[in-house]
This record gives sequence, C-alpha cells and structure tokens, in this order.
Amino acid sequence: MGDQSFGISPDVIKYVAEEVQSAFDLGVQIAIVVGGGNIFRGIAGSSYGMDRVSADKMGMLATVINSLALQDALEEKGVLTRVQTAISMHEVAEPFILRKAVRHLEKGRVVIFAAGTGNPYFTTDTAAVLRAQEIHAEILLKATKVDGLYDSDPAIKDDAKFIKKISYMEIIEKQLHVMDMTAISLAMDNLLPLVVFNLANKGNIRKVVCGEPIGTQINN
Repeated sequence: MGDQSFGISPDVIKYVAEEVQSAFDLGVQIAIVVGGGNIFRGIAGSSYGMDRVSADKMGMLATVINSLALQDALEEKGVLTRVQTAISMHEVAEPFILRKAVRHLEKGRVVIFAAGTGNPYFTTDTAAVLRAQEIHAEILLKATKVDGLYDSDPAIKDDAKFIKKISYMEIIEKQLHVMDMTAISLAMDNLLPLVVFNLANKGNIRKVVCGEPIGTQINN
C-alpha cells in the first residue's frame, strides 16, 4: 500500500514487479505467495467482533486482488504469469493444481499463489511454507519492511540486535515473531531454508537469489 492508509499503490506494485523481474531474468523459477493486509486482515477483523472464519475468508479474497494486480504489473514487463487460487473462482484465476503449477514453472512462467491455503486460521506465512514444500522450492524468501530478524522490535528498542543466522528451534524457543509458529514448525520439519530480508532495498531479491548474505538466514 506504500504511503497510503490502505489499498494498492501503483508505484509499489510496479517496484515489486521490477524486483521480481530482476531475479526472473537470471533464469530461476519463481513462485510468489501474496498477502492481503493492505486491503483486509482477517485477524484484525475478528478482533472487533467479526466471526474469525468470515474474516479470514475476506482476507483470502484480498490476497486475490493483490495477486491480480501483481500479475498485471509483471505481464506489462513481459513476464508471463499465472495466478492460482486456493478458492475456486474460475473466471478470475486458475484453481490451485500442483502439477499445473509445476508445469507453469517449467515453462518459464511466474506463478502467484493466492487465497492462502483456502482455510481459515492459517496465515499467509503458513501458506508460503506449504506451497514451497509442495513445489519443492530450494528456498523461501520472506520479503518484509525490515532488514531481517532482530532479538526485539527495532521500532521500539534502539538497542535491538540484528540476527544474521538463526535456527528454527531458536526462533520457537525465543518466540521471535518473524513468522507464525505453525509456519516455522513446518519449515523446520521439512528442512526448508528461509531468508528474511528488506524488500524496500532495491536489488535485494536478485542479491539473495545470487547467494549474497542479505537479511537473516534461518535453517538448522
């Protein structure tokens, strides 16, 4: 949403598309899981009295809107893209079918997974780890607005220490809120390496893909 209070910033969606394209041009296969917090966040809706299931479904639909916006921005740059949703809406996007998603990747298309897992009570983080496992991704990149993981909130504490490398178990033990615990546990069980990095720094996606030590690395 950029500097807006909600919605989609044209400048930000264009920037994200350029960052994805820079990594795509290296010849790597890219799948993306998009959140919807800029439009509606399910857990926030449930906090002011809305039924959690209904709120989460609204949040899933918000991710579809973002996914279609990102698809449009990528295809404007000549990057072939397919959106697959965990909730069937055939006129809008393809349903999530694993073999079809893998085939798109093999054909050189970026695949955007929308609508989370299709189930309430599961976050976008968990959806990202799940989809990464299903397509046998080599690594999961969590693009965020901070440089990586800190031992406390750097926005609140000036002495927050940056963490370059950490294990899944340490995150669980210290209750560090980089991803929800379900997502971290799933990644740990399947030995999926994670990198948390700042999307706002231009070129970071490409740098991470090229193996440069950007952000925080999470593994065993």
